[in-house]
Amino acid sequence: MLTTIQTAYTDTRAGDLAWCLGKDPLPALAVLDLEVGDTRGLRAKVQMRLLGASHQVLVDTGRDGGCSETVACMPGSQAPLPFGVARRVGGWDYEFAARIETLSQGSFAGRAQELLALVADHPNGLAGTFPGDPHAFTAMLVQCAEGSVRWRTWHAYPQEGRLVTTRTRVNALP
Repeated sequence: MLTTIQTAYTDTRAGDLAWCLGKDPLPALAVLDLEVGDTRGLRAKVQMRLLGASHQVLVDTGRDGGCSETVACMPGSQAPLPFGVARRVGGWDYEFAARIETLSQGSFAGRAQELLALVADHPNGLAGTFPGDPHAFTAMLVQCAEGSVRWRTWHAYPQEGRLVTTRTRVNALP
């Protein structure tokens, strides 16, 4: 699903993003509710939330508590976005990785178009573009496979030529 976010582009620097687990749902500009499953019998409710140029993902399997991931500019947070995290959260094994790429203007535009095309028509995808720049966007894509729920996100900062990519995997513990 592709939507145009009707708000000013608020998180304007890739370096301002912070990561947090366990945060309650924040006000969202766009939401996609999904039920995903795999051949091993894992079923989960996933809510993908666009928060300006940020994201929040809520996962619940109904049996082992939920998992909430937020990547956003959060007031009071001084910690930079981590490049990798692995921990046990309630009934979940959680793994997170982030990467920040700096691209030339031409490469950035091409990559932005490629990512928006990937997510826009995907049944498990949510992307939001922002007024004023067709390459300012946040996009998310979720899947369930091999006993885990996985998602990728992309946060585009065209004014810096930077693209923040995250990938997350959560496994429900037996």
